[in-house]
Amino acid sequence: MTPVTERDVQLLRDALGPLRDREQIAERLLEASAKHSFDPDEELDWDSAAEDGKWFWPPELISLYDTPLWRKMSQEQRQDLARHEAASLASLGIWFEIILMQLLVRHIYDKPVTSNHVRYALTEIADECRHSMMFGRMITWGGSPCYPVPRRYHNLARVLKTVSTTPGSFAATLLGEEILDWMQRLTFPDERVQTLVRGVTRIHVVEEARHVRYAREELRRQMVTAPRWERELTRVSCGEAARVFSVCFVNPQVYGAVGLDRQEAVAQVRASGHRAEVMQSGAKRLTDFFDDIGVLNGVGRRLWKSSGLLA
Repeated sequence: MTPVTERDVQLLRDALGPLRDREQIAERLLEASAKHSFDPDEELDWDSAAEDGKWFWPPELISLYDTPLWRKMSQEQRQDLARHEAASLASLGIWFEIILMQLLVRHIYDKPVTSNHVRYALTEIADECRHSMMFGRMITWGGSPCYPVPRRYHNLARVLKTVSTTPGSFAATLLGEEILDWMQRLTFPDERVQTLVRGVTRIHVVEEARHVRYAREELRRQMVTAPRWERELTRVSCGEAARVFSVCFVNPQVYGAVGLDRQEAVAQVRASGHRAEVMQSGAKRLTDFFDDIGVLNGVGRRLWKSSGLLA
């Protein structure tokens, strides 16, 4: 296959239209980063106390919401579960961001180091470092334990990130960013939620918008220019990543932490129509995009359906 040059890419299109110039996109993202970047250590009041009666996560986004078990729980127990689930999601976010930083570093290893594209990637890595530290500090502030993903998935991720293609890396980036982003967009304006948690989600939403743009544009380019075998492997690895992500989304240990039977709670979450709707709604913008650019074909689509993130 003849290599595709940057000039060729400028002339190429996909189902969404012409591909944009990589350097121009990065330049705009760098300008946005200069205007809208935050230092969580300075922006947020980490010395504040948790506010009585406020949630750590919107109740409608809690995994057990509107299940028979939820209806039996006291308000105090529900809010305590929200605190632990917020810690579980923050732990998941840290795990995913550490993976994404590794994938970004690998992506730019052979790229021109003075390019806007590489400069923005390094800017994004710096953002992700701050986000990971911010999430860790939020867990500590809330008084919850950290909830690492189960060891088998932690180790499976070693394999996935090792064999990931370049388009697969950007597809995984979007998987890790867009569903949590959807939930956080519902969280930061919600006055029922703890002020500090709202501040954390606001910072993350503002900065992740740039990360999503960068990953979407690069994935479009990769799905047009990559060889067929790489596109096919991307579809499979992305589908498997979706399956792992959906399993790890909430650590079952949170149920035991608030005095619930873990097996019963997991069974009710799996049977919950509300929960399925929440997860599919959170993923819909992403799955529509993946469908448009050809990521959800073949085996990959079946894996996405098995993950519960695609209706």
